[in-house]
Amino acid sequence: MRVKCFLCDKIESIEDFSPLAKKLRNRPIHTYLCEECNSRIETKTKKRIATGNFKQYKSSRKIEKEF
Repeated sequence: MRVKCFLCDKIESIEDFSPLAKKLRNRPIHTYLCEECNSRIETKTKKRIATGNFKQYKSSRKIEKEF
């Protein structure tokens, strides 16, 4: 399966039956990051966490379904 990194537009090939390929096929909202972009984001995030100014907001509300 050919995939494209949405940050740097690099086209790579992954195995057709890998868990990542299945996730990308079945849920189009998931995006692919190449290993280079993924590691760059990871290091920058760790630096932000180390400064103490990083706040991760989690949703405390539960969405109720109305019928």
